[in-house]
Parts: sequence; C-alpha cells; structure tokens
Amino acid sequence: MDQHKIDMGETAEECLNLEAELEELRETFNSGKTRDASWRRSQLKAILNLLKENEDDLFLALKQDLGKHRCEAYRDEIGTVTKSVHYALDSLKKWMSGKKVNLPIIAFPATAQLIPEPLGLVYIISSWNFPFGLSLEPLIGAIAAGNVVVIKPSELAPACSAMLASVINKYLDNKAIKVFQGGVSVSQQLLQQKWDKIFFTGSAQVGKIVMAAAANHLTPVTLELGGKCPAVVDSISGSWDRECTFKRILGGKFAVCAGQICIGVDYILVEKKYLSTLVSRLQVWVKKMFGDNPKESMSRIINKQHFTRLKSLLSDPLVRASIRYGGSFDEDNLFIEPTILVDPPLNSAIMTEEIFGPLLPIITLEKIEDSVNFINSRPKPLVIYAFTNNEKLKKMLISGTSSGGITFNDTLVQHAADTIPFGGVGQSGFGRYHGKFSFDTFTHEKAILRRGFLTDFWFRFPPWTNKKLQLFRDAYKYDYIGIGLTVLGLKKY
Repeated sequence: MDQHKIDMGETAEECLNLEAELEELRETFNSGKTRDASWRRSQLKAILNLLKENEDDLFLALKQDLGKHRCEAYRDEIGTVTKSVHYALDSLKKWMSGKKVNLPIIAFPATAQLIPEPLGLVYIISSWNFPFGLSLEPLIGAIAAGNVVVIKPSELAPACSAMLASVINKYLDNKAIKVFQGGVSVSQQLLQQKWDKIFFTGSAQVGKIVMAAAANHLTPVTLELGGKCPAVVDSISGSWDRECTFKRILGGKFAVCAGQICIGVDYILVEKKYLSTLVSRLQVWVKKMFGDNPKESMSRIINKQHFTRLKSLLSDPLVRASIRYGGSFDEDNLFIEPTILVDPPLNSAIMTEEIFGPLLPIITLEKIEDSVNFINSRPKPLVIYAFTNNEKLKKMLISGTSSGGITFNDTLVQHAADTIPFGGVGQSGFGRYHGKFSFDTFTHEKAILRRGFLTDFWFRFPPWTNKKLQLFRDAYKYDYIGIGLTVLGLKKY
C-alpha cells in the first residue's frame, strides 16, 4: 500500500533508496516551491479532502488497531485535525507576514523586521495512541511554515500506519511530503540522517534516544512526552458542579483511548474526608458512561506487551488490596476494566511510572493544599487538572507548581484549543505546538535590519575619549528616538 515502506531487513540498496528519497525532498525545498503561499494552501486543503473523502476508512483503521468507537475517533482525531486545518488556512496570511520591530537609538536611522522562514527538512515521529492526530497535527504546522516533511508513524498501529501512507501518497505532494513505514531499524536509519528539525511524540525513554541522535547534527528537537498528570479534587459545593467533576475526570481517564494518553488523568489527589463521596460517585458514573459491558464503548489496549505491563502494575498484593472498583482483565481481547484504587503504596510502580491505561489511583491528603507539595515531590507533569472554586487554591497551584499547563474544572479540553500552546516542561518534554505555535515550531524568525548612508553617530568609532564614553552611556540609557536625539544631538564635539 505504501511506496515508501522499508522492510525490517534493510539491504544496502534500500538504504541508498532512502538517501535518494531524502535528497528529492531537499531538492524540492531548495527549489523554493514550498515557500509559496499557494503551495502551502493547496497542501492544507488536500488534508481536508483526505479526511473528508476517507473518513470511513480512517475510522476502520482506528477500530482495527485500537478498538476506537467512531465517536471517539472523530472527536479526538479526525475532528480536531479538521478544525486545525481550517484555523491554519484562515490564519496563514497573517502568520507568514513579517513583523516590524523597534530599534534602539544607537541604530538610527534604520528599520527592522522579523521574517518567518521555513527550517527545511523536517522529521515527524508520531505515536500509536493517536496515529492520525499526532501525525497530521504537526504536519499542518510544518506545511504552513513551508517545510518539506518525512513522517514516521508507529509500527504498533499497523493499519493506521498503512492508511496514513496511502492517503498522503495519494493526496499530498510526494516530492515534498513522504511517509516511511517500518520498525525500530527504520527509525534508527532515519535518525542517523541530517534534519533541520525533529518533532517527536512518545515516551521519555525514546525521547532520550532521539535527542542523542539529533545532537550529532545539532538538530533542534521538539519532544512531546508524557508524565503522571494529577487531578486535584477539592470539595466542590453544588450538586451540578460535583457531577460535572466526576464526568470530566472519567472522561479524561477512561473515555479516551482507554487511558492510553499522555494528558490523561494519571491519579487523583483528594482530602480524606471527601474520599467516600468521590469513590461512590465515580462508580456510579463509570456505570452510566460505559454500562455493564464497557468493551462495547471503550478502546482496547494496543498490544500484548502493554497489556502485560498494565497487568503487572496490579501484581503487588498491596496494590491489589487497594482496588475499590474493577480490576478484571480480558487478555484475549486486550481489554482492562475501568479500575479505581485508593491509596496504593506511593513507592509502587503504579505511582512511580506513567500508567497509560485504565487504572485510576486516588491518593488521600489531610488537606487539599498539601497537593502542591505532593506534585512538587514528583517529576513535572505535562498538565495539572484541578477541580475547585477556591481562588486561593488556584493561585497556589499556578504559582507553586511547574507543569506544561494547568486546566481548572475540566480535562483534555486544552488540547483542542488552537490559541494556546501545547507542550511539556522538564521530563514531560519541551517545545510547543498547536495553531500559531505549530507554525512557530517549524519556523526560523529571521531578523532583517536596513540602514541607509544618511548619517552616523560619530562617536561609534575610535579614537576613544571620555566624552565618547559618556555619549555611549546616554545612547544606551535613552533607548528610543525622541529623547535619545534630544540628549545626544547631531552636533559634533
């Protein structure tokens, strides 16, 4: 299905083919073709056509690889990408425009602007849990910025990988955008190449490998990693607010790829006195959302290896003893029941490793303000969720913690917002994208300064005197034209 597929046992000839493919991309970029606004628009519109005309096949591929329901698939991948393309098309002219900037008096008379230019050859490594969204979302930014692109989809979602390669080959400019399928050896080959930008979504472990390879060519890298994202649950007053809290937490844990999501709720922090209410209402809402047979509406675990890993998180007797709801497994169908735990040991694997599955620990605190210290005692999360109407607690979390972002009184919605950046900090990654931030990620903002020959400040040049030193002091003190000229004058001393 994919003309760019490379088998696991690569031959020398196939390696040369890879080099030839990349050379074609470089030639396309050097031709200036991708810098033209009309080319960028044509490719963005082609993505819209790709999504619209192949929607059923995209749904089928997601069902085959992950068991995703059509509603979930559209909400989290097809719909969000469609929205992002429209936003990029509406904003492209503005994004491509240069920006005028002010200059200090020492540069007078001169003008300056910042002009965005594409980086060049971009390598996008996407993840299996959102195989279309995590490939096409950064591709939108790379195309809008005028780059040529290679996408390496995850081999763990083979139906989606093959589908992505097929439709991109059919709809987009193959001399500027290519998909390479394959496993680890293909990834290693590609990482050895010289890129102008690498964009990686995945685990911190693989992120380190990507960074090490990029360092050989001093290639800039964006890493979208994960982290144990906490949900701080205050004792919210008002029945409607409470019910919204329970639904939104469960929606941010079990209703998206069975919890296999970097921004999913990893664990809950709550005061002990509120625990029984929280647990009982979560149980009620799990039943309401997923019914007596959650297999019908929940995604499945991606493969046997990840299933075994999740199962092992509950192998510790103390962890199993903390289960308050769920805990059953269906290995044949790679399905794990939504599972709620209370106060598993803090040094257990379920509390030290990113869960990435439908297991939800609840940790109790004496007072909710202790959540700040608890979060700070662990690696910086990709996002903190907090359900509270307490403005003091909100300020404490904003100023007292560090994370990729904070979302109050909901989960996941920040990911769909094109007007705010998405990205991590520390071990949860670095760099950011979505909307204009995607364009910026794949752009170099070139500084352009223009001067004429009208005049010079004579004291710029030797021989040096104390008077010239004083004039330098004044020039750097008054950093704008009006006062600077008044103080300095144009009179020669």
